[in-house]
Amino acid sequence: MLPGLPDVAELQLLFAQYNWMYFAGEIPSYRIAYNARFSNSAGRITYKPPVIELSPKHLVGKLDELRETLLHEMIHAWLHARKQSPGHTPTFKKKMRELGLRSIYHDLGRATPLNESTKRYIVRCEKCTMELLRKKKPSPNLVCARCRKPLVAFEVVEMRPVELSRAARGRR
Repeated sequence: MLPGLPDVAELQLLFAQYNWMYFAGEIPSYRIAYNARFSNSAGRITYKPPVIELSPKHLVGKLDELRETLLHEMIHAWLHARKQSPGHTPTFKKKMRELGLRSIYHDLGRATPLNESTKRYIVRCEKCTMELLRKKKPSPNLVCARCRKPLVAFEVVEMRPVELSRAARGRR
C-alpha cells in the first residue's frame, strides 16, 4: 500500500478495535478494503457482501480523516445490524456526536488519480473522427470499424492541464 496509509490487515484490526471500543462488538464482520477508483467519496459501505471501502486518494497521510471515515461507515453498519435505518438519521448523528465526529460530510474534496493513465496512444479516423485511447502501440494497418478507412496513431508524450475558457466551462 501507499506510504502514509495502514495496510488492509491493519484496517481490519482497527475495525475490530473500534467495534469493541465504540459499538460493544455489535457490528458483524466486515471486509475493510481500499478502493482507488473513488474520486469524490472518502468511504462507502455495502451490506451484501459486507464491505467497507476507503479511498486511498483522499486519505493518504491523513490518519485522523481515515479514523473518522472508518467510524462513519461503521455507524452505518451498526445501525444496519440493529435493524434500524442506516441513513444519516437523528440516531446516526447522535452516535457521531458520542464518538466526537464533526459532520456527516467530509471536506476532502475531489481527489486526483494516484497514478496517471497508462494509455499512451490516440488512434483516430480522419474521415469519421472516431478516437480511441490505447496502452500499446497500435498496428500500422488498423482500419476504422465504422468506415473502414486507415487509422492514424498519435503518441501522447506530455500530460499538462489546459485552461478552459468561461464559455467552454458553461457548456459542461
